[in-house]
Amino acid sequence: MSPATHFLSGWVFANCFDLDRRDRALITWAAVVPDVDGLGVIAEVATRNTSHPLMWFSEYHHLLHNLWFAIFCMLAALAFARRKWLTSTMVLAAFHLHLLGDIVGARGPEGYGWPIPYLWPVNKTVSLSWSGEWPLNSWQNMLITLALLGISIWIIRRKGRSPVEPISLAADRAVVDALRRRMQIAA
Repeated sequence: MSPATHFLSGWVFANCFDLDRRDRALITWAAVVPDVDGLGVIAEVATRNTSHPLMWFSEYHHLLHNLWFAIFCMLAALAFARRKWLTSTMVLAAFHLHLLGDIVGARGPEGYGWPIPYLWPVNKTVSLSWSGEWPLNSWQNMLITLALLGISIWIIRRKGRSPVEPISLAADRAVVDALRRRMQIAA
């Protein structure tokens, strides 16, 4: 799934619980943070035509998609959350929601399905994958993203906060106000 879909899935998931903004943000970001290893694409693209290309994305993408990084994120949430146990447990669940999304819907255009090295580096042979994994740009992923957007609109109307909330309170207020004005005009 795309980073945007992972972000929306985490944000919608976080809004299923009665938590404050910080705790919702921790859960939201936990659904995205496994892809921090994807930043290697910057070095790979920048050096691809050099005599020593850095294959950081090709070689290392999905290495942080593992149980140990999930536990690290859970422990970080335990340290920073207000509702420590609920939030840290939901961070662990959101992290695994990301892994599930990648297992079912992240196959590349060349047909390669990224295996999830779940126990890396302790066990380098065990990985999670699914032979029926659909492509990243599949109708299934688009449908999931549209459903998450629909739920997000409902949350905006009902709870007065938007997916921009973990990034900026001012932008969140602007999005909420704009959507509410738009909904009044349509009604």
